[in-house]
Amino acid sequence: MSRPIPGRPEPGEYPAYSQMYIDTVQGADILNAFSEQLETTVNLLAKVDDQAAGTFSYAPGKWTIKQILGHIIDAERIFAYRALRISRNDSTPLAGFEQDDYVPFAGSNERSMASLLHEFKVVRLSTIALFGNIPQDAWLRKGTANDHAVTVRGIAFQVAGHEAHHARILREKYTAKVG
Repeated sequence: MSRPIPGRPEPGEYPAYSQMYIDTVQGADILNAFSEQLETTVNLLAKVDDQAAGTFSYAPGKWTIKQILGHIIDAERIFAYRALRISRNDSTPLAGFEQDDYVPFAGSNERSMASLLHEFKVVRLSTIALFGNIPQDAWLRKGTANDHAVTVRGIAFQVAGHEAHHARILREKYTAKVG
């Protein structure tokens, strides 16, 4: 049984640089946003040519579709881990991660789109289960991640906003060219 979510995060519940992500999330129902994203992202990428998804980038130095999806998966896991620890009242400052160091070692281009989409679905369902069962008093619990003050609620909206940011890039710069 999911528990109520206390609305949208306020500035100070997430790093200032995440404002652009938070702004992409519509409404206050983060669990609904997660579910809608799961469906739309899978539908967006399910028909993409597997070979092109691992070779095409819209500009030199930009990631492929497979690398973007792998990055979304990695980041979601890290954000969920942070939310878990903070929701359980762990006050240990949590380290940041360098996305550009992760992507080359993820091996996403060597995987099939089907396997990446399956992993995205599993990770997203796990994220929904985690946030759907956060105790009411834990949503506003504060911690430190990547040297920034965050709340569990702020992290939840960062997850959805981060995915929305990359989904927009995929729609605008990739899928029309390789779909």
